[in-house]
Order: sequence, then structure tokens, then C-alpha cells
Amino acid sequence: MPKPPKIPESVLVVIHTRELDVLLIERAGRAGFWQSVTGSKDRVDEPLVQTAIREVAEETGIAIGGPDVPLDALVDWRHHIEFEIYRVWRHRYAPGVTHNTEHWFSLEVPHRLDVTLAPDEHTAFQWLPYEAAAAACFSWSNRDAILELPGRFPGHALERRR
Repeated sequence: MPKPPKIPESVLVVIHTRELDVLLIERAGRAGFWQSVTGSKDRVDEPLVQTAIREVAEETGIAIGGPDVPLDALVDWRHHIEFEIYRVWRHRYAPGVTHNTEHWFSLEVPHRLDVTLAPDEHTAFQWLPYEAAAAACFSWSNRDAILELPGRFPGHALERRR
């Protein structure tokens, strides 16, 4: 039975430490395509925060709301962008769908965690200082979100300079 078309509404979750080290994961089948956690809604009525929690768990094994990462560590930036879906991935969507709306979140974790990757989606991970992480991303939206971290968490940026 074929998969239903993807919903063109997704989340981007930038996972970072207090020191603004950022987790990047490499896409399976796309060597050098480093990114933060991303994923589409499973249902049109799925709340975005639930999409973010589910995608983080599926792609990294990090359990938001568990003993190490409280629910309030997940921050909805209440910011979204629209972008053109890369042609290589348009077959996953309904015919004629060319754009996606991406909602930005961040997740602060207590330290550089080891993660458990979904092998069908990602093959490697790395933690990098936010500037290096932004430079390593293939997606302009992911790069821009990472570069917003110091402005969104100004106390964290000051700690990094000490």
C-alpha cells in the first residue's frame, strides 16, 4: 500500500546546549546534507508542538518531557517561513504541491547528548558551535534559524564568550 502524500507543513527543531553548541544530523543517501531535526505533520490537525516532539524522538531518540529534557526546554518561536520544496523530494507530496510552510522551534538540552538516529533517515550526527553548525547546513532556512540562537537566548551567547 503506498504512503499517503506528505502534508506540506513541517517543523524545524534546532537542538542546542546552553553554550549554543548545535546538533546536526546527516541525511541518509545525501552525503554532506547536514541539518537540524525536520519533519512534516502526520495529520492536518496534529498540533505543531506534537509534531516537534515526535520528530525529535523519531530522528534522535531524545525524549522531550523525559527525565533529562523537560517539556519547557522545547520553545515554539512562533515563526514560520514558506519555501519551495526541492524537486528531488516533491514526489512525496500530492501532485501540484511545490511549497512547504516550516515552523521553527528550539530545544535546549543539558549537554552534548549521544543520539540514536533513525537509520533510514540519517547516518551521522555531530555537535558544533552554532556558527560552524550554521555554515555546515545545506538549507538556508536551517542556517538562518541557527544564526538566530544568540538573539533568542542572549544570556547563553554571553556565557559562550566567557
